[in-house]
Amino acid sequence: MLIKRQRGFDLPESSATAEDLFHQRRTLLKAAGFGALSAGAGLFMGQARAEESDPTADLYPVKRNESYSLQRSLTDESLTSTYNNFYEFGSHKQIWRRAQDLKTRPWTVTFDGLVEEKREVDIDTLIRAMPLEERLYRHRCVEAWSMTIPWSGFPMKALLDYARPLGSAKYVEMQTFMDPSVAAGQKQVWYPWPYGEGLTIEEASNDLTFLVTGAYGKPVAKQYGAPLRLAVPWKYGFKSIKSIVRFNFTDERPATFWETINKQEYGFWANVNPEISHPRWSQATEKPLGSSDRIPTQIYNGYGEYVADLYAGMESEGDRLFR
Repeated sequence: MLIKRQRGFDLPESSATAEDLFHQRRTLLKAAGFGALSAGAGLFMGQARAEESDPTADLYPVKRNESYSLQRSLTDESLTSTYNNFYEFGSHKQIWRRAQDLKTRPWTVTFDGLVEEKREVDIDTLIRAMPLEERLYRHRCVEAWSMTIPWSGFPMKALLDYARPLGSAKYVEMQTFMDPSVAAGQKQVWYPWPYGEGLTIEEASNDLTFLVTGAYGKPVAKQYGAPLRLAVPWKYGFKSIKSIVRFNFTDERPATFWETINKQEYGFWANVNPEISHPRWSQATEKPLGSSDRIPTQIYNGYGEYVADLYAGMESEGDRLFR
């Protein structure tokens, strides 16, 4: 007899947005075009035009992997698409308009460092080579707000198979694009551009680690980090690097963007932990987008039973494991 064990992030079927609602998106967008003058309507129309020109648009929506679900309702797209961190375009949350200037084609991704062979691949070739699926994930920002997103993409371990790192590689360093002519935030010389992040090979190989190419049943919008971003749902959101152009495999722990700026507040590990406060605020609770209530934060953002073993025996790291 097969007994299905409910997991810490499972979502009752009644709480998930029905897949057919995603399929109705074009109809809703067309309706919004008649006399709709709100910023939200303009945003969605812009996304519709972007999707029509995306060479991989025919791949979406992709089939949902029911193994990755939630205990919370999905956050409305109108909220998640207009409340974003993307420092390349500015430090405020409403940067979605500026992010539309990002040119996502042509776009190439480089694999180098400790690999069998250095390669540079076109993003559309890469996406079509990967096993795409949809996953419902929590996202917890270090600023103590949260959301839940239907990401589309592929497990990072599939990318590792594609990149073929050497056995001596212990970390994967990721970098975003560098183009100050488009991204005005990159003109701010006090930041260590380009944005860089890193994971251990074990973290990158974990089943939860996901590379995002779509959201809400269509190609991922620019403000989310098109055309390729990371999603590591047990870590604070700044670890989920956007608009990736490079994967560098190395045997040395990379210096990451926010760790370089202030390692006391934004460390390499950045695992969600309600018991360890940020120096300027508590992490014990969080505020979901669209809600006036605060809810308790869970260790590893509720994914602990699937990732805690990655950090066994690392007690010597102390609090740095989480900051």
